[in-house]
Amino acid sequence: MKKVAVVILNYNGRTFLEKFLPNIVENSSDAAEVIVADNRSTDDSVDFMTKNFPNIKLILNEFNGGFATGYNIALRQVEADYYVLLNSDIEVTPHWIEPVIELMDSDEKIAACQPKVLSYHDKTKFEYAGAAGGYIDKYGYPFCRGRMFQDLETDNGQFDDVKEVFWATGACMFIRASLYHKYGGLDDDFFAHMEEIDLCWRLKNVGYKIMYCPDSKIFHIGGGTLPKSSARKTYLNFRNNLSLLMKNLPEGKVLSTILYRFFLDWIAAFKFLCDGSFADFFAVIRAHLSFMRHLSSLRKKRRQHNHIQVSQVYQKNIVFKYFLERKKSYSELNPEDFS
Repeated sequence: MKKVAVVILNYNGRTFLEKFLPNIVENSSDAAEVIVADNRSTDDSVDFMTKNFPNIKLILNEFNGGFATGYNIALRQVEADYYVLLNSDIEVTPHWIEPVIELMDSDEKIAACQPKVLSYHDKTKFEYAGAAGGYIDKYGYPFCRGRMFQDLETDNGQFDDVKEVFWATGACMFIRASLYHKYGGLDDDFFAHMEEIDLCWRLKNVGYKIMYCPDSKIFHIGGGTLPKSSARKTYLNFRNNLSLLMKNLPEGKVLSTILYRFFLDWIAAFKFLCDGSFADFFAVIRAHLSFMRHLSSLRKKRRQHNHIQVSQVYQKNIVFKYFLERKKSYSELNPEDFS
């Protein structure tokens, strides 16, 4: 058994496997076992793997349960000290694994970590999914160092510091295998989007840290599963964002925060309507209805975990800062506004 297992969850990603898997194998095999878990693809991914990578362990999931369930099923079949959840549309660099593992080995309170995530199409810029580490504001809106909403910063070395963050990207998440299983892994009900934020928040609620390691660097295409703009993604993002708030907020903040989020979500829905994005407008409505239908199960999940005042939360409204005050980069935010 190797200490590290790099697990790539694939769904109809034969093109990405052909393009990126040779690079991943070349730059990972000395430090980790590379595994592909197929989420019941309907393309020729499995045949491609069998013919071209017969020495790579291939896990065949019986159905496509999305990102969360796909990984939960696959990782129950993987033995390692550390898992690396890696998207199939990523180019890695030499020695991308060792710096992260060295950092995590240095502190047993580090539960998860991510590398520097840059854009594959413009390698001078940070990439949307993770950039230089993720945060949320007090209303649950996620953002990153290096990425504010759709604005991507150029990598000029401004985020070359090892730093504690709120969440690590699911596109390339290093996580202790024991903690992944002990605290329930990814939430199956999320299907996709924000499940990594939920997992990181649960880990922070029991006293662990999430870190960013700039000495490891990868390049991500992004949007390989769903396009950046789609009604399905809008639905999942709005629904899952409310769900992670319900599950993880500290006592005394749940009701007021969620009611205010409902108000802000309706402003977003109205903007979709005014812009003619009718599918997105109805996606927000469906997200709220789904959240309300599942309140009972969310309360049960909430009772299963601790809830404390955690660190690395931006104590202002990032939406107002971005759209009204025109703060377009992380560096423009006041560090004193983070808990």
